[in-house]
Amino acid sequence: MATVHLRIGDLVWGKLGRYPPWPGKVVSPPKDLKKPRGKKCHFVKFFGTEDHAWIKVEQLKPYHPHKEEMIKINKGKRFQQAVDAVEEYLKKAKSKDQNSEGKGESKGKKKPLKILDEDDEDLSALKDPSEKDLTDSDPEPSTAERLGSASGSAFQWDSSPVKDDPHFHHFLLSQSDKASSMEPISKRLKIVEEDTTGSTSIQAADSTAINGSITPTDKRIGFLGLGLMGSGIVSNLLKMGHVVTVWNRTAEKVPSTKCDLFIQEGARLGRTPAEVVSMCDITFSCVSDPKAARDLVMGPSGVLQGIRPGKCYVEMSTVDPETITELSQVITSRGGRFLEAPVAGSQQLSNDGMLVILAAGDRTVYEDCSSCFMAMGKTSFFLGEAGNAARMMLILNMVQGSFMATIAEGLTLAQATGQSQQTFLDILCQGQMASTFVDQKCQNILQGNFKPDYYLKHIQKDLRLAISMGDNANHPTPMAAAANEVYKRAKALDQSDNDISAVYRAYIH
Repeated sequence: MATVHLRIGDLVWGKLGRYPPWPGKVVSPPKDLKKPRGKKCHFVKFFGTEDHAWIKVEQLKPYHPHKEEMIKINKGKRFQQAVDAVEEYLKKAKSKDQNSEGKGESKGKKKPLKILDEDDEDLSALKDPSEKDLTDSDPEPSTAERLGSASGSAFQWDSSPVKDDPHFHHFLLSQSDKASSMEPISKRLKIVEEDTTGSTSIQAADSTAINGSITPTDKRIGFLGLGLMGSGIVSNLLKMGHVVTVWNRTAEKVPSTKCDLFIQEGARLGRTPAEVVSMCDITFSCVSDPKAARDLVMGPSGVLQGIRPGKCYVEMSTVDPETITELSQVITSRGGRFLEAPVAGSQQLSNDGMLVILAAGDRTVYEDCSSCFMAMGKTSFFLGEAGNAARMMLILNMVQGSFMATIAEGLTLAQATGQSQQTFLDILCQGQMASTFVDQKCQNILQGNFKPDYYLKHIQKDLRLAISMGDNANHPTPMAAAANEVYKRAKALDQSDNDISAVYRAYIH
């Protein structure tokens, strides 16, 4: 196989584990981030995602010689956006070169960049101390001239797994909008390392790079529960090529047209939870509350009757940690493997495949679900032992529910004091609290549109569970308790099956 030499600033195709090749650029790693021992690799920034990772040299190809090949095998929207970002980067680099030549800039010869051979052990040690960290806004002038020169025709992708090495997981850029493009990369990177204790580790795997261009798992997938969230999840699993068998707890809740649609998209129908589990390798569940989750597993023809050694069960419902512990114990007692993976988001985000997945429990199941999580969400986090994801999810929904109740309170107080609600919203959306969530929910309130995107009864359930969790930890939750009372009043006003924004009606009746 031909040896390919890469330099900082080179554009490449990088392959990370089972993920498809993605366009990136070789960059300098943060000074305090050491290269994995014994690994011949380069630090790569991926276009379109702002992810960074150490990539082994055999998983890298020069960009231009393999561009047409990669475009043929990857058709996703985000992939095309990443390629467009590369082309825009090249235009800027070329423009900068031309401007420099036109102005006759020559303050002395620029030091040639040293080639990074496969045997080089430390990228940062080879970097010119006077050279700045390379970013998209400050392209290296010579990059555009030399990109097409490297030959990689003899390359064959190495499909050997890299999942056991935490250094090879994506590194996520911090979400601060105030970070300067020239700020040292080590200050803008959220370096995610694996904790060897296994109980408090957090491993983030950002899927935005490959969502839309996913190699589906060859495992058979089961899905129990086709409500607001489950329907969108199943649709995205099917779109990305997964083999899915579905079942719904209450058949009349799912219109036959929707079932027909799933069948047309390639889904299979299971008669009972036990049958789905027995037919599938990994079975997901997404139902309304702890009782429904328990009944699904331990009820007649339930999941437990279909569990066999090696079968995987993934609980995606938002429930309390005690329920998760109980389900984990009964599943594993039959030789099954258990993972909890509640999702943060709404019906719209579920439909768009942009959920945030919080996972905990069996790490190998989390890894086996990789392509599924990429299909249904933009990001997934592994939070350690079973129960941690339930705790984190309840905290998140507690904050969201309390916030929505406060926004509704502000809107009604504005009206009660003779202020324009629309003006209040306009001002709110120009300040620090501006967000798509605030704008959409407030506009829906002003239009009287309470079509459910996330059921009010479910957010009230989550507040109740969060308050109970606080009680168990002897931690005060007065804001959540106050919000919970408002949602309980809204439920008494028959708003249970409306959107969480219908909490507004609790203030006007």
